[in-house]
Amino acid sequence: MLWGSNKTANTESAEILDDQQLMVFYPKIDAFLKQINLIILDKNHQTKLALCSLLAGGHILFEDLPGLGKTTLSSSLAHLAGLKFQRIQFTNDMLASDVIGINMFNQKEHLFEFKHGPIFTQILLADEINRCSPKTQSALLEAMEEGMTTVDGVRYVLPQPFWVIATQNPLFQSGTYALPESQLDRFLMRLSLGYPSRQAEKTLLQQHSRQELIAGLAHVFHEKDILDLQQLVQKIHTSDAVLEYILDLAEETRKGRQGLSTRGVLSLKKAAQAYALIEQRGFVTPDDVQAVFGAVVAHRIGATEAEVIKLMHQVSVA
Repeated sequence: MLWGSNKTANTESAEILDDQQLMVFYPKIDAFLKQINLIILDKNHQTKLALCSLLAGGHILFEDLPGLGKTTLSSSLAHLAGLKFQRIQFTNDMLASDVIGINMFNQKEHLFEFKHGPIFTQILLADEINRCSPKTQSALLEAMEEGMTTVDGVRYVLPQPFWVIATQNPLFQSGTYALPESQLDRFLMRLSLGYPSRQAEKTLLQQHSRQELIAGLAHVFHEKDILDLQQLVQKIHTSDAVLEYILDLAEETRKGRQGLSTRGVLSLKKAAQAYALIEQRGFVTPDDVQAVFGAVVAHRIGATEAEVIKLMHQVSVA
């Protein structure tokens, strides 16, 4: 059981956010989670965290063995979110221009024209990102952080919202390149699906193709919904007591190890706000912080999620 109480009252939240603004979206959030859990079986916590990442405006990294549903989950998220979607299958011979785009000479007009790459979309599935070279991996850095990219000194703004869903295979597999720490830090969360339960796997054997099931689902959100929700997340109230708890957790990670950066602390707060919104509250509780802590922190300090959860339980809630 997580520490803290979901029943904590916070009257200050009403001054920050009108409950009516949130209630409009609660049915859609419930429908989103219900639909995606029809595709990804027995992984309710991971799907909720994935939605949390989208609403927080942070990118997400799925790390697992091949064939455990990373790409299926990514495709489901994109479809239900109702946003423009592109997929890049990374390979070891892929160039940065294959991701961003390239200036090509137009012989008829006698000038160079920029040909947009697949990164110019709203949801980008970067499949097996660690199979490409570090140079190509770095092509995503500016786009993920700034929402724009630069080609030959010209800056191009990406569509909004812009969300990267990346998948990577374990590093012990051949043909993989470890993501540098600077790029790992650009991901709000790192998640792992793991093997399904026996009953879930039996259901998978009995059902049709997951792609057919995804195609049969209706869009739950639209572009304006996502943009509005991302704005509402920033207004979810975080009390001084919860902020102190977040700082206590950050301080604990910095004892004798590479600790959580200030950007990581800000990410933890934003993820907790998004989780509170999904839980249909206008304020953050310690439970929200704990629910997202492992996914937000582990990859930033070079630890496993189990190690991070153990560390979290060393910090008491005031």
